[in-house]
Amino acid sequence: MIAGSPFSPNQSERREFWAAMIFISPWVIGILAFTIYPIIMSFYYSLTEYKVISDPEFIGFGNYSNLFKDKVFLKALSNTVYIVCIGVPLTLLSALTVSVVLNAKELRQYTFFRIIFFLPTLVPLIINCLLWIWLLNSENGLINALLGVFGVKGPSWLGSPAWAKPALILMMIWGCGGTIIIFLAGLQDIPESLYEAASLEGANFLQKTIYVTIPQLAPVILYNAVTLVIAAFQWFAEPFVMTEGGPDNATMFYSLYLYQNAFQFFKMGYASAMAWVLLLIALAIIFLLFRSMKRFSQE
Repeated sequence: MIAGSPFSPNQSERREFWAAMIFISPWVIGILAFTIYPIIMSFYYSLTEYKVISDPEFIGFGNYSNLFKDKVFLKALSNTVYIVCIGVPLTLLSALTVSVVLNAKELRQYTFFRIIFFLPTLVPLIINCLLWIWLLNSENGLINALLGVFGVKGPSWLGSPAWAKPALILMMIWGCGGTIIIFLAGLQDIPESLYEAASLEGANFLQKTIYVTIPQLAPVILYNAVTLVIAAFQWFAEPFVMTEGGPDNATMFYSLYLYQNAFQFFKMGYASAMAWVLLLIALAIIFLLFRSMKRFSQE
């Protein structure tokens, strides 16, 4: 800058600038060391055969091509897509239904019901898994006992390849209290005048929900959908504790198989390639969610 220019910083401004740089330097160093550097190195390792105990050997895109020849990887990917395409919509629908009911004028003042639905989210994750292992027990589990009251023989939930994923979806729905609270917050921001106008037009409860509630809740639905999709792609602790990926890889989800490759099989390069494929898939699905919700809100 030209000396004496009104835009050139004076000595006081320079001191303030460097003081600010010193204060934010721990954050800058942290983001570089613990975020940017690991991201760069994970991409590099994805192009190598790296077994941790030996130096990485560059193999180009060999790990990426081998992924789609790996039957376990394809099974883990299909299981994760199953949860995203079936588990996430069912959880969203359940949470939205419960929140609409709890937001009704007759129940709005009773916080007890909200507490009941939110309590499962306060249970520690491992305790939650152990609780559901007991609930889903084929011999003396509570769910099969309740089915037996109606004369229905309950399946071997976690021991059956056909029923293991639906059992985990039940657990996902049970723990959607946080999603319900977010929906309730969004419902309370909807102007009451819109419902009054719909009532004057002769709309019933279902019509108000479809034509008033859901369009007004579109941003909240999008937020909950994105967070649930991200959580589904990161599903690890539940299958790891409850089934270890079984039976017959029926609950071998993407994050669990990535963990096994990285820390059990020590195929760190292969696991890094899995991580980047997961990132691209998640970004594609979230992009589609944003596009579809934008089109829905315009309509």
